[in-house]
Amino acid sequence: MIELSKGQELALTTEDGRPRTLLRLGLGWDKVPTAGMMGTGAPDVDLDASALQFMGEQLFDLAFYNNLRTRDGSTVHLGDNKTGSGEGDDETLTVDLAKVYAKVDTIVLLVSSYQGHSLTWVDRAYVRLLDTDDVEVARFRITAGVDETGLVMATLVRSGEHWVLRAIGDGIAVRKPTDSLAALTPYL
Repeated sequence: MIELSKGQELALTTEDGRPRTLLRLGLGWDKVPTAGMMGTGAPDVDLDASALQFMGEQLFDLAFYNNLRTRDGSTVHLGDNKTGSGEGDDETLTVDLAKVYAKVDTIVLLVSSYQGHSLTWVDRAYVRLLDTDDVEVARFRITAGVDETGLVMATLVRSGEHWVLRAIGDGIAVRKPTDSLAALTPYL
């Protein structure tokens, strides 16, 4: 498993150079254990994982809590967790890179706070990439509080027959993925 840092890239190929095609992307988080005056605790934060597919700067399709599958069937959101409670991944997306529409060149992996909470209320957030055997290939942790309502976690970028994962980790002001299009332009 490779621990990615902001700005790092990882070619999505097997050890023998074949393209990885079936991926599972897991998002996990916990709320900050105590906060506020008199230690009243942090609010439950409803984070949402989204995958937005782009052709150049034009949105092609997206998978998120309100649209669980892209039209080409390549990306599927497996359900909404509204609190981050529990162990392991809180939200999961599956991506079959072999099914992604041929003109899609970038898939943006976005995290947003549906209720508009700043991500400073979130603790131990991460996104991880697993292969078809559920082996963790890479992980990107959010190590500093993000004073925004959304986070561009990473991008999947088409490079010929292969795809490359780029760790981003930049905060943006967004509550719903459909509201983020202008803010995502620099990552395309």
